[in-house]
Amino acid sequence: MLDKIEELERRFQELEALLSDPTVIANQPEFRKFSREHSDLSPLVDAYRRYRKVLEEIAENRDMLADPEMKEMAEEELKSLAEEQERLDSEIRLLLLPKDPNDSRNVILEIRAGTGGDESALFSGDLFRMYSRFAEKNRWKVEMLSASESERGGYKEVIASIEGTDVYAKLKYESGTHRVQRVPETEAQGRIHTSACTVAIMAEAEDVDIDIRPDDLKIDVYRSSGAGGQHVNTTDSAVRITHIPTGTVVACQEERSQIKNRAKAMKVLKTRILDNIQTEQNSKMAADRKQQVGSGDRSERIRTYNFPQGRMTDHRIGLTLYKLDMIMQGEVGEIVDGLRQYYQMEALKAQSEAG
Repeated sequence: MLDKIEELERRFQELEALLSDPTVIANQPEFRKFSREHSDLSPLVDAYRRYRKVLEEIAENRDMLADPEMKEMAEEELKSLAEEQERLDSEIRLLLLPKDPNDSRNVILEIRAGTGGDESALFSGDLFRMYSRFAEKNRWKVEMLSASESERGGYKEVIASIEGTDVYAKLKYESGTHRVQRVPETEAQGRIHTSACTVAIMAEAEDVDIDIRPDDLKIDVYRSSGAGGQHVNTTDSAVRITHIPTGTVVACQEERSQIKNRAKAMKVLKTRILDNIQTEQNSKMAADRKQQVGSGDRSERIRTYNFPQGRMTDHRIGLTLYKLDMIMQGEVGEIVDGLRQYYQMEALKAQSEAG
């Protein structure tokens, strides 16, 4: 294990030199790639350097045991250092787990109303606000890319980009079917209705990730329209882009500028294509592994929000919290941390079983 860490420390030092190289600084895609790698290695290198310092202090205190005047103090110090060594050993083992290369990326969030009609669309709006508030608490930037509003409120579909530190690492387990149980305002007899929305979290594609040939694109422009189909713009500013080889279609009409709508649509298109490629690769790799939280299938029901009981249950890890009001206000940190810890423990277990 130590040989591997020392090799990574040498790579960390190489990256420090590269990031101060004017040639690398001038090449922004390469600079971002090296910056991300440096940032990923930094916690491990820091923990290893602290671990090495603890080992040095343990050796020094053991030498002091031979001195009768220093023995008692050295024994106390050794006890404290042994605890610190054990803590750092666990921290390093976690940091050595294979990292998801997408963890430091921004994301494209897609929420779609499913079964439940108007109630499902309203809940799509609730989920979008929940994620927007969680983003605000983390000082992330949320930008609406596309929205299809429902006549009674909420969204039939909403797509947004979220930018910031470790966005994908924290949100990647949100993909799946979110079920809501509550009494609709139109329900005279107070019966609880069940509806559902699907959430997709995709790591945002960068220019270096995927190269799309202009010949592979079909671009249509049309007038944007609001809820109910009424035209809200007299110019052809809305854009629909079709990637012919994969059949992927993205439409955007949020901006008054056709150029801006086209740029936003391309961002989503590239991300969807990259996500499809990575999902296919991950499915192949996961076939022989048991490290996944749930099946990873976006059709899988992952969570239930029960409003009459004020309860949220995440079915993958059996987590139930009775503070639904706070969760819908963006207090989802406990859920996010619970999922990440569960995944880490499963990965550690799989690693130890593999020897």
